[in-house]
Order: sequence, then C-alpha cells, then structure tokens
Amino acid sequence: MVERWGLQESASFDRHTIHNIQRAAATGIYDIRGFGAKRHLPHFDDLLFLGASMSRYPLEGYREKCATDVVLGDRFASKPLHLDIPITIAGMSFGALSANAKEALGRGASAVGTSTTTGDGGMTDEERGQSRTLVYQYLPSRYGMNPDHLRMADAIEIVLGQGAKPGGGGMLMGQKISDRIAEMRTLPKGVDQRSACRHPDWTGPDDLAIKIEELREITDWEKPIYIKIGASRTYYDVKLAVKSGADVIVLDGMQGGTAATQEVFIEHVGIPTLAAIPQAVQALQEMDMHRKVQLIVSGGIRNGADVAKAMALGADAVSIGTAAMIALGCNHPRWESQYHEIGSAAGFYDDYHEGRDPAGISTQDPELSQRLDPERGGRRLANYLRVMTTEAQTIARACGKSHIQNLEPEDLVALDIESAAMARVPLAGTDWIPGRSRPL
Repeated sequence: MVERWGLQESASFDRHTIHNIQRAAATGIYDIRGFGAKRHLPHFDDLLFLGASMSRYPLEGYREKCATDVVLGDRFASKPLHLDIPITIAGMSFGALSANAKEALGRGASAVGTSTTTGDGGMTDEERGQSRTLVYQYLPSRYGMNPDHLRMADAIEIVLGQGAKPGGGGMLMGQKISDRIAEMRTLPKGVDQRSACRHPDWTGPDDLAIKIEELREITDWEKPIYIKIGASRTYYDVKLAVKSGADVIVLDGMQGGTAATQEVFIEHVGIPTLAAIPQAVQALQEMDMHRKVQLIVSGGIRNGADVAKAMALGADAVSIGTAAMIALGCNHPRWESQYHEIGSAAGFYDDYHEGRDPAGISTQDPELSQRLDPERGGRRLANYLRVMTTEAQTIARACGKSHIQNLEPEDLVALDIESAAMARVPLAGTDWIPGRSRPL
C-alpha cells in the first residue's frame, strides 16, 4: 500500500521514532531494554587486512604455527593469568542471567582455556565450580561482595564503567529477584535493584590507588587487578587507571551489551569501540606501558576477524558478552513461536529485564531456566570460541604472523575516511591517515 501510494518515510521521523514518541506519550515512562546499540556505528567491518603475497610472506597453515596464548596481569600480581586464547567472557551477573547460563559460560570458557567473569551480584557455586579461570567483578553496588570470594577468584575486575552506559549504573528488575538472588544481594525479593553509577568509597584516581592496594593486601598480591572503563574519555581514563596501579585495562566500547538500561543511554552515550582502541593504545605507549599493562577490548566482538582487528590495533585480548549469549542459544529460531507470544521474534529479542526469555538464559523463572542444559550450552560456546580463534589465526598467518599478538596497524587499511581517522590507519589504496598526513 505504501509503495502504491508513493509515500516517503521521513529520515528524522521514521516509523520506529514515531512509535517511540507515541509510546512515551501514552505511558509517560522511558523505554528500558537490553542488548547494545542498534544504530549503525563505525565498526571493525570498515577495516580490511593487507594479506601477504610478494612484499610480505604468509605462513603455511598446515605446517607453520600461529600461537594464540596470552598472559594477563603480570605487572604486579604474583599469579598472572595464562590463557590459551585471547578471547575472554565478559562479566554478566547471576540475576541478569540464569544459574544454568552462568554454569554454561564457565564450562565453555574452561574447555578452551580461557576465563569468564562474575558480573554484579557476587559469585555462584555453579560458576566457580565450572570455571578454570574466574575473574571477580567489584562493582559500585557491592551487591554480593564477599572478601572470601575475592580470594577464591583468579583476578579482580574493578568496574568503573560499561560501554553501553558509561556514567550510569545497572538495573535488575524486581521480577528477576528470586529468593536466592535477594539473599545473595541482601535486598528485598521482587523489588527493582538499581546499581550505583560510581563507587561509594572514592572520588578520584588517588582514592582508587588506595582501593587497589587494599584489594592486593586482601589477596596477598597474588591476583591481577583489572580496571574496566566504558569508552568515553578513553585517553585520560586509561592514563589514570595505569597511574592508579592497574595490571589490566578492560575497555568497553558503546557496541557493548547490557542486561537493562534506558534505550536513550544505549544509543547516545559513549564512543564506538573502533574509535576508543587507538586512544587507549596511545595513552599506554606514552607511558611506556603498552604490553606491560594489558589491554582487553570489548564491545561488539562477533567473529575471528573482529578479534584480529582489535589485536592489530593494539589490544592484547578481547572479551565477549552478547555473542556468548547468542552462542548459548539466545534468540535461537527454535523458540520463534514463544518469542511471538511475548511480542518479539528470534533475532530481535532484547527484553532481558523482563525475565521471560524462552531460551532460559536471561531469566530466573525455574521452568524457563531448565530449558538451557549447561553441558550442551558449554559445548556450543566452546565450539564458537574455537571457530573464532581459528579465524583469527587464519588472518594472522595470511599477514605472515607466527603469533596473533604480532598483528599491527600496518596490516590494516580502512574503507572510508571516517573509519581511517578513528582507527588511525590509511584509507585503502593510499597512505593517507586523515588528520595525520596529507593525501596523495
């Protein structure tokens, strides 16, 4: 009908925008959802690798090795992490995810020799029991914070920000607060829980340095201390984190996901992952700390090409959250009819906060949670991580690298001026880096 009448949709007031205005006018409530930014943003797809041919020699995949191991946290910690692959699992809370989902993440990560992360709300027995290497998140909320669990963890991640909502706190809706979660968080059952946007016991980097030393004392200086920041003022934040004594920086771009926050936050706060990485690397290089303080990049990592590009730009490792959920079975077509029943569809489901996930991943409903078999979910995640690693190795070999960490900006070009400027690599077919050199 629209095509027959020759109607033209407004770019500024498209049907989605009109729907949001009408929903806000009808309810007086801002929209909350999970997932990450859905608008188009400059991303890794806008970069290409320069494979070897004559001026560079590739490695033979069947005969020549390309290593993927990574050491994280050897600046001050006596027991740094030694991972087999440079792809880790990001922090996602028990509360946002079911206990079965947390167990599956631990199983999948352990099967391929990498780490997983607790998220807000504390450590569960399922996750610790199935995670060979577990990072304990220390968040502003302090929900579930237990000094004994700090000691049981293999590393500690102090969360100062998240890519989907830098400057904002987390949300866990009351319908997901079960008896167990309420007990772990020492808060009422069935009542919305909103995490603070900043830590209650410090106001700046000098106070953070004191907190880091306190955590080191609690854990006998064994555990690496990560600092996680949401990508915004990345250059300065990284410098301050290093000055405060961090072993590892976790940089989360605005394509990073979240269990629940305001949609206006997700779509309009922060900067793209692609733009943030070079700023972080520059800050580390200026302090002579690049590769000494490791950089983990998260926010929109989907495949081995993304892994390789992040590492070529200077990351030591990457972290995945949304992709890991999808690997477990989130948004799977097998639940299509039940997604329709709750007003969504496979591939579009993002109402993690409502706790009605048919796949049993982002829910606390006992019946729904049982739909996710932790062993099967762990195998699916392990398969996905192996494929990502193999893809990244394939690209590294094509660029003549015997270790994936040997990838470098010189191996990359950009498809458009915008991405070339953000990533600080040449526009394809030229040696021009916008803002850095004159075009030919």
